[in-house]
Amino acid sequence: MFIRTLTLFIFVFLPQAVAAGEFPLVFSDSGGAEIVIEKPPQRVVSLVPSITEILFSIGADSAVAGITHHSLLPHGMAEKPVVGGFLSPDLARAAALEPDVVFYTELQQGVVEAFGREVILIDLSANSVEQGFAHIRLLGRMFEREAESAAVLEEQQQLLTLVEMKTAALSAAERPRVIRLMGSDPVMVPGDDSFQNEYIRRAGGTAPLFGKNGSIVSLDLSEWQDFNPQVIYACGDGASIFPLLQLPGWKDVDAIQDNRVMFFPCDLTCRVAAHPGSFVAWLAARLHEERFSDPQQQLLADGIVVRRPLLLPLTYISSAWVVESNIKDFNNKSVLVEFAEPMRILSTLEGWRENIRWVGNHYFPPPAWGLGHQEGVQGLRRTTLAALGREAVDTALLFTGADMGNLALVSRSYRDLQVTALVTAGVQGNAMRAAFDEGLYYELDDQGQEKSSGTINILLLTNATLSPRAMSRALIGATEAKSAALQDLDIRSSYSALFYPATGTGTDNILVVQGSGPPVDAAGGHTRLGELIGKVVYDGVRDAVLRQNGLSAGRTVFQRLRERKIDLSEICRSGDDHLCEAGMLEKLLLEPRYESFVHAALAISDDHERGLIKDLSSFNDWCRVIAAEIAGQPVELKTIDNESLPATLRLAFGALTSGFNGCGGTEACYENGKD
Repeated sequence: MFIRTLTLFIFVFLPQAVAAGEFPLVFSDSGGAEIVIEKPPQRVVSLVPSITEILFSIGADSAVAGITHHSLLPHGMAEKPVVGGFLSPDLARAAALEPDVVFYTELQQGVVEAFGREVILIDLSANSVEQGFAHIRLLGRMFEREAESAAVLEEQQQLLTLVEMKTAALSAAERPRVIRLMGSDPVMVPGDDSFQNEYIRRAGGTAPLFGKNGSIVSLDLSEWQDFNPQVIYACGDGASIFPLLQLPGWKDVDAIQDNRVMFFPCDLTCRVAAHPGSFVAWLAARLHEERFSDPQQQLLADGIVVRRPLLLPLTYISSAWVVESNIKDFNNKSVLVEFAEPMRILSTLEGWRENIRWVGNHYFPPPAWGLGHQEGVQGLRRTTLAALGREAVDTALLFTGADMGNLALVSRSYRDLQVTALVTAGVQGNAMRAAFDEGLYYELDDQGQEKSSGTINILLLTNATLSPRAMSRALIGATEAKSAALQDLDIRSSYSALFYPATGTGTDNILVVQGSGPPVDAAGGHTRLGELIGKVVYDGVRDAVLRQNGLSAGRTVFQRLRERKIDLSEICRSGDDHLCEAGMLEKLLLEPRYESFVHAALAISDDHERGLIKDLSSFNDWCRVIAAEIAGQPVELKTIDNESLPATLRLAFGALTSGFNGCGGTEACYENGKD
């Protein structure tokens, strides 16, 4: 009955797909301007990350000619030219891309003046889920992607409907008071009419009403205490809000006492784009973990709903699939590989196992990450196997929070020898550097229970019969290749990002299959098999990280600074001085020469911190040259007054800010930097 009701509800209330129509397309944008589109745009500059995300989600990315550095996912964005940040884009650089359409917001100054009349300027600002859905339909129509936009809307509306039905019976007392904390100095929260408070209400929470409208408003201590939030959430890693939550008065609320402070990705919380339903579902599952874990409250039957064949050219594999399944009402994804005969496997999750007919890698979506945690890993395994129709006795699985839609499949061969790796990887939030980062729990106290599922998972298959010795050596080779891939991408430790690159994540797993074919007893680095293992894992990890996190070797310096938790605004406000405007610093770093200077400084900093470089005097001289170039004259080099930064980076940013100060901190600084 529940399943029939949910299906009918979704059918009735799903936003209607916009029917294909003739051009011109005429509509009013969010600023009230009448827009006439004569034909699908061919070259678009999107200064609005939410619009960029929608364009990529509906398959219109080929028309995108430029974006801001705040647009990160999906992974195709990594190849697009960057024209600055959201609040201070370089409009001259954007104009040089010769767009026919520019998406912007009223927060961005000078856009209208920067473009001629032949460029169509469109303001699509959404402050509600329905406005966001309307924009998805409109953009689908504009770019002739009606079917794709309808699919995005269907998926998101299904999630919203699911959450609405699961929370409909909650009483007012069961809807926790939730506040979205956006800043701590001063304390900033969304206004009453913000979409962020709509998210809270849709997720089964009680949003505050302070009598203040707007995208962001200030809050004083008495208002904070009167509301007394039971749940606080913010975006990112929360570093900026932790000091506030330790202050008298601010810390004396239920959320702090009950340890209900949560953090979510900024690209989900801070905008109405292509995934509002995904975030509402995640938030709802966190707010109501017990209810969402209760089988009696489940609306959809557990089980496989979609199967797609996966081609793996190995004779002992009888079938391979990417499957989607409902588990606890949410869409899970798995790779399942079936063997024609029982196999031995060696898994870092389950150890040595024999008589295995199925291996796989299973993805839990974010809303499911906290559900059923009281069951432990074994309970989650039982639930997953039951939904997939498999038996524990002959099935070996890995588990991950990296989407199976971002699976990397890599094969390499040498003569008659072939190796295939199936890799999923996510490195944001859980990356660690071995021997430097601390463990998070003591396994003897916790009876050795694992706390989370794998983040970089690797299934390794060959067309040979590997001996136990070769299988165990394959684990070493695969681990070394994984770490090499992360090092070459400069993936940072989530716990010591300023100082160390990561060697893996805290929950990686590898599964090696015995295989079938000629017997092989050696898989070390000097063997051809070891070489192939290294190459497929290295390539697979790099590809999977790009797909999941949008991180490539050629990513912008802005992204690399964010990964180190370096804020250009904080650099400009170093100590008691206001050294520069962050927008001007961003603009300068769009110049390849100065972007490369900071890239080099990051590399030198890592080597200096590891003791490989002891004398920074030559780098200091380089910094003086950079400062003089920007200033247009010799200037005194002043390092940044920020002891949390490594010495090399204090020098590098000191060069940039000293140059700005030397030329008066005006547009002339940027022009000097271009010369």
